[in-house]
Amino acid sequence: MKTGQSLYDEHLDRYMKTVALMKTDRTPVMINGDSFCAKHMGVKLSDFVSNLQLSCDTIFNSVSQLGDVDGCASNYANPLMFSFGLLSHVKLPGKELPDNQLWQVVEAENLNIEDYDTILSKGWNNFLQDFLENRLKLDFNGLKATLDFAPKAAKKFENAGYIAPTSAFMGNVTEHISFGRSLSKFIRDLYKMPDKVEAVLNVIQEEEIAQLKQQLEEVKKNKKQPPIMLGGSCRGASEFFTPKLWERFIWKYMKEATDVAIEAGFKVMFHVDSNWTRDLEYFTAFPKGSCIFESDGITDKEKFLKLLGGRMCFKGDVPAQMLVLATPDEVYNYCTKLIKDFDGTGLILSSGCTIPFNAKVENVKAMVSAATGK
Repeated sequence: MKTGQSLYDEHLDRYMKTVALMKTDRTPVMINGDSFCAKHMGVKLSDFVSNLQLSCDTIFNSVSQLGDVDGCASNYANPLMFSFGLLSHVKLPGKELPDNQLWQVVEAENLNIEDYDTILSKGWNNFLQDFLENRLKLDFNGLKATLDFAPKAAKKFENAGYIAPTSAFMGNVTEHISFGRSLSKFIRDLYKMPDKVEAVLNVIQEEEIAQLKQQLEEVKKNKKQPPIMLGGSCRGASEFFTPKLWERFIWKYMKEATDVAIEAGFKVMFHVDSNWTRDLEYFTAFPKGSCIFESDGITDKEKFLKLLGGRMCFKGDVPAQMLVLATPDEVYNYCTKLIKDFDGTGLILSSGCTIPFNAKVENVKAMVSAATGK
């Protein structure tokens, strides 16, 4: 029987070779799930989100029953962490919501026009701390406890042989303002005061790039972690913007952060929700084998293969609705076709974004089985 260390080394080797577009013994398969794991293990969501250790144990126990999984994206759950990046309140099960209702990000106009001037005069991080503490009323002690717990959770999974798909993170800076202002108000700002919005984003980008460089240096000290930065955007696809606005307010910042990570010796995983089909050609700007395109099932895979196949790794993209509504045979057949389409190279099999809360366990197992042959 293989040890946790030997499994970890095997999974990491398979994963990194796949990212580099090299042939491997089989397609790696990743679990991206949190609420699904709670339902799988019979744990109430209200308990799951209020106890870090319970959420870690629940995800671990669920993943260990799904088959020969290479790794997983989540090893604990605290939905309040969304507030940091999205500048929004989060409703929680057991508090604002019923015990088994999924947590919800509440999009509202939390940022106002005057905040743009404050960011320009005081800087992003100075503004952010005051905003989170005094306007969103976040519990900083609870958030600190989450950050302190993260290494312990990661070690539990690592000891069992599961890899984490990324080791560093920088989201697209536009998301802060897009969510904080609300999408409709943000897009209005792009037309009414584009220069001011760009100036604000430049301030945020400069500070977050500096933090990213420090983060990458810290990660380099741990040789066991995959040198991969998680980036991308949950609603930065150009389907939300005109092409000129997209290039100016989305792609420019996304590309700069990616270039910084690549120059530091990291690969970059783009977590890109929504439809990026008409944007795919922009991704040819990055060196072959340097990035991973993580799709949620909406971007056209045929177009991806035509433009980026053999050049960029693809992660995904078993659709959420399939994991909920299809039969295990349908899921298995979809996954085996996906593996065949990529000719066994440059594909990390996974769900399209997060596995839904109400996904069928047998369907998730079918996805894993398609990759492992077990």
